[in-house]
Amino acid sequence: MNFASFDLNLLRVFDALLRERSVTRAGELIGLSQPAVSNALSRLRHHFADELFVRRGHDMVPTLRAEALAETIQKALSEIEGAVAEGETFKPEELERMFTLGGADFFSMLVMPRLHARVFRVAPGVTLRMIENATGDVETLLRESVIDMALEIDQQGQADWVSSAPLMQSTFLVVAAQDHPTIREAGITPGDALPLDLFCELPQALRSVDGSLSGVIDAALAKAGRKRRIALALPHFHAVAVAVSRSELIATLPNQTAKDAAPGLGLAVYRPPVDVPPQKLRLYWHRRHDRLPAHRWLRAQIFETVESIREPAA
Repeated sequence: MNFASFDLNLLRVFDALLRERSVTRAGELIGLSQPAVSNALSRLRHHFADELFVRRGHDMVPTLRAEALAETIQKALSEIEGAVAEGETFKPEELERMFTLGGADFFSMLVMPRLHARVFRVAPGVTLRMIENATGDVETLLRESVIDMALEIDQQGQADWVSSAPLMQSTFLVVAAQDHPTIREAGITPGDALPLDLFCELPQALRSVDGSLSGVIDAALAKAGRKRRIALALPHFHAVAVAVSRSELIATLPNQTAKDAAPGLGLAVYRPPVDVPPQKLRLYWHRRHDRLPAHRWLRAQIFETVESIREPAA
């Protein structure tokens, strides 16, 4: 089969399989039935003389040949999409597609419900999906088009094909159950700083994706020659907040998470005993999407949504 007879629609199937790693989900993404995607994959395999995607568990994993083709094909599709959209008036109300974002539950709890409400008002045909970045590093997820964008802690040394912009920053607060006996006996009022000795004495819960038992506050404690005792490590901020509400644990959480969770879970909020540098958060995307109208529009929606939870400048 030469290029003149090659069906370029097959490249959309290839891209969808790269993104979804599933024949069924790839079909849902581009509006084709499962048999149609399977047929397209068979034709792709014949043309490239390679399996391209092989089953591993529940996923269809790209072969080395598919990985080698991915960047070129996805870049070409992006440029075609940009060329087609050039000069057209972008109409979000006519947009029908799925966007996949990567991020921690900090974003799924605080940003995604607000973002969906904003997007749905003007673009009801858009589906938003968030996966945890813990499923892979940001560069890999963006390069393989598993995600369209990532909301993540500021990462140094990104590849030159990764575009990014600052989203917000987050300071930290300490949470404890409102009736925490030790804190109550010490006469500490919510909003005050917990004394350093008491803070280090109390057992603590920590959000840890990889199981490590140290967080951003530990470096600040080390400068003061102190350390804390981690009694529980969980992969989600909200799970940490729930655990604290049901025990005598305390936890240091991002400002926005602490204030959002406190009323519903019966938590009291305190200031940490040491200065903890705020975490800077950024939005990341592949540079090939810089000019695409749909991507530019969604990025704008994200930045506007984040305004509602952004901390005021000091």
